[in-house]
Amino acid sequence: MQSHPDPAALGTLLRHVLEQLEGDVAAYYRERGLPEYRPRFSPVVRVLLAEGPQSVRDLAAKVGVTHSAASQTAIQMARAGLVAHTADPDDSRRRLISLTPKARRLVPQITAEWEATTAAIAELDKELSMPLAHLLIEVSEAIGRRPLRDRVAAAFDDEDAGQSSSTTSAS
Repeated sequence: MQSHPDPAALGTLLRHVLEQLEGDVAAYYRERGLPEYRPRFSPVVRVLLAEGPQSVRDLAAKVGVTHSAASQTAIQMARAGLVAHTADPDDSRRRLISLTPKARRLVPQITAEWEATTAAIAELDKELSMPLAHLLIEVSEAIGRRPLRDRVAAAFDDEDAGQSSSTTSAS
């Protein structure tokens, strides 16, 4: 029987699920002869294929991650020989990220994996009460409307107010 993190430790539980999903896809890549390829590379490859070379800032916005995450991913991809960093001909202060010939040769294999992963997630979704992506989007939108820090502060204030009133009434 597999152990699960404490459901009250939401961050730990989210990381656990992400590690399971990414770990299984990374294992699939290793088994298919792509040991240096990581699941987090796929959104970057897709953007670069569709739109050509991108700055880290633009890539981050299009992939939907932070600038730091996009930069770290690009560095990992460069180490794997999948992207190159070049000067932007329009702005020498900016660097552009582009796919290397190695990455372009791997596109058919990577595309087949994307399709297999999409099918596998669709199968997983049938076992869930709602599609995983829909739930994650719903969570993200709810946090966008009211950040968790605001919710925590309100809960803390409510708890603090409750303790103050019980202390006052006990006097």
